[in-house]
Amino acid sequence: MTLFSRLLGSRLLGSRVLGSRVLASLGLTCLTAAGTAHCAEGPTSEQRSAAASAIAHSSRSCIAAKPFYWEIGDQHAALAAAAEGASGPTANTALAISSASEWVFSAYVLQARAGKLDESQINALTMRSGYSNLQYDRCVQRAPGLRHQTVSDCFRALHLVGGSNADFRPAQVGKFFFNGAHSQQLAATDPRLGELGAAALTGVIGDALGTAPAFIYDSPQVDAGIRTTPASYAGFLRRILSGQLLIRDQLGSHAICTNPARCPTALNTPMPQTENPHYSLGHWVEDDPRVGDGAFSDPGLLGFYPWIDASKTYYGVLARVSHSPGAHVISLQCGRLIRKAWLTGKAS
Repeated sequence: MTLFSRLLGSRLLGSRVLGSRVLASLGLTCLTAAGTAHCAEGPTSEQRSAAASAIAHSSRSCIAAKPFYWEIGDQHAALAAAAEGASGPTANTALAISSASEWVFSAYVLQARAGKLDESQINALTMRSGYSNLQYDRCVQRAPGLRHQTVSDCFRALHLVGGSNADFRPAQVGKFFFNGAHSQQLAATDPRLGELGAAALTGVIGDALGTAPAFIYDSPQVDAGIRTTPASYAGFLRRILSGQLLIRDQLGSHAICTNPARCPTALNTPMPQTENPHYSLGHWVEDDPRVGDGAFSDPGLLGFYPWIDASKTYYGVLARVSHSPGAHVISLQCGRLIRKAWLTGKAS
């Protein structure tokens, strides 16, 4: 049985209409005649790998992102990987992944609640809870006086110039505002997490996801506190693809508009104002009709960019750490090109 036949049987059989984005993400070209779809085989693994490697090495967007490590795989294993640039990370380099931690926390919440979320939990994981004032530097475990900070301590922390991480703004409820306070409030009020410090948080979340000790929390900030390796994050994405984690079936669910320039229900976004992706449960849906391909992703503000393609067949990681403004956007743009090259087998 061919790769296409297996994928058709397991993912697409029974659908009278096949989504163009899903077919494109599988690298298939399909023509429909008399209600029957006839699809040609996609590119070979060698063609995919060569195309992705060429883009990672020489495209303008990826040159701007160097040095970085990239990897693409399926639910079973990595299929292609390489390090680009001098003195960059490898598969086993421990990195701060910043807001790419959000995907991990959302997967934990779904796992802990058997996949069933109430309205307040959905609002928190889609950043619409009204809690939007968390400052990262008030939750840094290594800072003097914060070494024994708990999840709840981080949420209640006072700011140096007034206000606190726990500030609640009723007018923002139901409106998208990108900030870590949404998840922190949800974790702080969870009896299983609220009084945990970073070390204990590492164990509880890792045990629930089957990833322990892959994700180490440097601080008790659940949306941005993880330090991990690209290989470990890839293992997490493989668990999603294989269905071992409940978030697989909810990728893209409850998705909301995020661009304040286009949506009255959006107030703040880290994405370029020229794009209009949606935000789901702790992850983005790259479905802007001009530049998106329907992939699910969670770019960290320091440049760590993990993704799962629209068909939920492949995962990818682009790993780097940069403190330059817009590091996440540079990684996103490079990662998209690598993904497109892999899916199409063409380095265009």
